[in-house]
Amino acid sequence: MESTGREPPDTVRYQPTAQRQSTLNFFDSSLEWRRVFAETWGTFLLVLVAAGGGVVSAMSGGRVTLGMIVVAPGLMVMAIIYFMGEVSGAHLNPAVTLAFAMRRDFPWRRVPGYVVGQLIGGIAGAAFLRAMFGTIGALGATLPGPGVTGGKALAMEVVLTTGLVSTILGTAYGARNVGTNGAIAVGGYIALAGLWAAPITGSSMNPMRSLAPRHRSREE
Repeated sequence: MESTGREPPDTVRYQPTAQRQSTLNFFDSSLEWRRVFAETWGTFLLVLVAAGGGVVSAMSGGRVTLGMIVVAPGLMVMAIIYFMGEVSGAHLNPAVTLAFAMRRDFPWRRVPGYVVGQLIGGIAGAAFLRAMFGTIGALGATLPGPGVTGGKALAMEVVLTTGLVSTILGTAYGARNVGTNGAIAVGGYIALAGLWAAPITGSSMNPMRSLAPRHRSREE
C-alpha cells in the first residue's frame, strides 16, 4: 500500500533493523522538533556557503572563482544529506518540501514547520555573513546576469528548480534521501547547474537561498 506520509509505509517491516528504526523515528510526531531544528541548521549552513562564496570572492578580489562558488553549495548539500538526511530528509528548500508533500511522501501538516525552519535558517545564515563582513558582494545575493531580464531569469530558475526536484524525487523515498547515491546525485546536480547557469541567474533553485541574502543586504 502506498504511504500517505501520515504513517510508516507497510514496507517498513521488511527493512533492516537500523533502517526500520530510522523510518519509525521519521514518522514519530513527538520528534518533530528535531526535524525542524535539522532543517533550520541545514539551511543555515547552505546559505552560509552559497551566499558566502560571493562575499569571500568580493573580499579577495576574485581569487575565489565562479567554479569554486557554485561547486561549494553542492558539496555542502552532499555533506548535509549524509549527516542529517535520516533526521529530517534534508529538504533545505520549500520547493523540495512541497514536492514531497505533493507526491504524498510527506504529510502536509508538517510543511509549515519545515518552511518556517528553512526561513529562519536562511535568514540566520545571511545575518551571520552580514555581521562578519557587512554587505560586501551584495551579501551573495542571486541576481540576473548582464542583459538577462527578470522574466528570463525566472524562467531559467523554474527549469533549474524542476531539474533539482526531479533529481531528489528520483533518488529518495519516504521523504528521506536514500544515502550515497542520493547525496552524490543531488550535490552533483547543484554543482552542474551552477557551473553553466550561475552567470544567468545565480542558479539559486531555492527561495530561501535568494530571499535571505536579499533581505539582509537591504537592511540598514
